[in-house]
Amino acid sequence: MTFAAPAPIVPDYQGANVRGIVPALLGPSDWGSAPEWMPDLVRHARQAVLLVLDGLGWDQLQDRRDLMPTLAAMTGRSITTVAPTTTATALSSIATGLTPGEHGLIGYRMVLGGEVINVLRWQVDHQDRRRSRPPADVQPYPAFMGQAVPVISPAELESSAFTEAHLRGSRPAGWRAVSSIAIEVGEQLRAGERFVYAYYGGIDKIAHERGLNDFYDAELRTADRLVSDIVEQLPSDTVLLVTADHGQVEVGDRIVKPSDELLAHVAMQSGEGRFRWLHARRGAERDLLAAAEDEVGHLAWVVTRDEMIDQHWFGPTIAPPIAARLGDVALVPHAPVSFYDPADSGPFELVCRHGSLTSAEVNVPLLAAAR
Repeated sequence: MTFAAPAPIVPDYQGANVRGIVPALLGPSDWGSAPEWMPDLVRHARQAVLLVLDGLGWDQLQDRRDLMPTLAAMTGRSITTVAPTTTATALSSIATGLTPGEHGLIGYRMVLGGEVINVLRWQVDHQDRRRSRPPADVQPYPAFMGQAVPVISPAELESSAFTEAHLRGSRPAGWRAVSSIAIEVGEQLRAGERFVYAYYGGIDKIAHERGLNDFYDAELRTADRLVSDIVEQLPSDTVLLVTADHGQVEVGDRIVKPSDELLAHVAMQSGEGRFRWLHARRGAERDLLAAAEDEVGHLAWVVTRDEMIDQHWFGPTIAPPIAARLGDVALVPHAPVSFYDPADSGPFELVCRHGSLTSAEVNVPLLAAAR
């Protein structure tokens, strides 16, 4: 019997998608006409808080609703994140309201000027690139539609290049302990802020390092208590929205190393383990595609740059300079595997990963609560 691979879930950029949340809240003067996919509580609110729980996919939430009673009691639905389903790309789309094809931070590791830059660290081979690749040049659009929104995120991230790239123009209100997040949210709301943005990354960190086990379950309970604490801080006529940048797939040691025969057609690699870009040697594009399909087509969607652009994986439009950041062929797993690249490594092997277009990675919550 022949195995039929599922179809990739292409993000719904024109509908229920994370890139539409901020425009829906900061665009109109009132929220009575919010899109139908926004929770109804938004339409009756005067103030709003958007909390991003990094790494909490809709599928993981549904599997563990009993561990997150506050979130389970909230109203809302699943929406889609962006492609690739990775933090650098998705947080940029949430903050700017733009598709990846528009803001251009098209992956965790992307090609700029012939070299692969780590977007979260803004480094190439551990060398800082802030001066030679200014974040405001690489991603030129301001966050939050040009409004000076208070951003409650880890204090150590305030001066990072990635923060400059995707949160430029906002007003940082950094926290050093998780217990401070809800307090800071309450202070901003009582000061009269109409919209407050908050970010918490614990779920993603634990999933990467520990997998979906007891440590992950404990972290979900902690994140749910954080949500409950924020709800307690809400004044009347204020709504809390909770979303995420991506979900997770437990990969473990299922790491696939491309063969030497396949790599003979590759000049360099970018992206990440579950959205691996292969940049072809000059004239080897067709041979690379054929070799990749033959070798890993049973594990991944093997897709060309042109196919992804035509299918609007990164949005309905993408400028040529941004398209040039993409590889020739992408390996996008539908199986729970990751593709190995020796240049893509960190302090430990990641147990859970993301980047692909499976339900576990693409579908994220958009939930609402009020007091």
